[in-house]
Amino acid sequence: MLIVRLIADTETLGDRLAVAMAEIEETGAEVVGAGMLETNPDVLELEVEDSDAITLRRVIEAHFGDADLLIAQAPIALPGLFVSDMDSTMIGQECIDELADFAGLKPQIAAITERAMRGEMDFGAALRERVALLKGLPEVVIKQCLDERIRPMAGAATLVRTLKAHGAHCVLVTGGFHAFADPVAQMLGFDRVVGNHLAVADGVLTGEVSGAIVDGGVKRAVLAEETARLSGASSLATGDGANDIPMLIAATCGIAFHAKPKAREAADGRVDQGDLTAILDLYGIPREAWVMS
Repeated sequence: MLIVRLIADTETLGDRLAVAMAEIEETGAEVVGAGMLETNPDVLELEVEDSDAITLRRVIEAHFGDADLLIAQAPIALPGLFVSDMDSTMIGQECIDELADFAGLKPQIAAITERAMRGEMDFGAALRERVALLKGLPEVVIKQCLDERIRPMAGAATLVRTLKAHGAHCVLVTGGFHAFADPVAQMLGFDRVVGNHLAVADGVLTGEVSGAIVDGGVKRAVLAEETARLSGASSLATGDGANDIPMLIAATCGIAFHAKPKAREAADGRVDQGDLTAILDLYGIPREAWVMS
């Protein structure tokens, strides 16, 4: 049984749904249930037997375009674990790109970031290359960048606080830096932070990363570690880039948020239209139960 949930325009739903259901059944599958969620009346849920997620997704996308959606292999339960990327997911910026702007290097570094997030470069190598370009930047610029440039993604605090209120342990795991991630995590309500450390000597950046790099493999390992600690709790992961793919695949539900193509394709679901609270709708959490920021 596959469960499909999507945030639908109810005014144009009827005709599109009838055609989509007919096409699903033409693939040899059977739609055994269809209706709007009682808790979230803008969310359509389909129950489909004898199908696979790839085929089902192609049919849904053909008729509902870029609608925010989630396709699950089992009934959708609230997660006991939430693991999220930070840059361009929980915040609206790429921290290293904004930091580079203070050094007059934003175009060069942003181009490398984009390639890495698209999976066109090894993440670790790309990170070391970008950090090397920041050598000599005063450490005090980090706080200035944080104060002036870094802002939460719309819906981020409501998502984290609502999931926590419903029992989830929340972990921020980033290929970015603790200097940014720690205050962001505190602001949004995360329970744990995993990230990289910028090396500093005599008040300036050395151009190096201190310690092992948090890459896609580490993100997956953190999710596995926390899942085991929570006795196999259902997990939700969110991210936008290629280095998020391992944890998106490993999670019970991986949702790509305004993501690069490779991450979007690998995930169980996606949010392309709404803000982060769309995830709460897809999980069927009624809005009166949201913890507003």
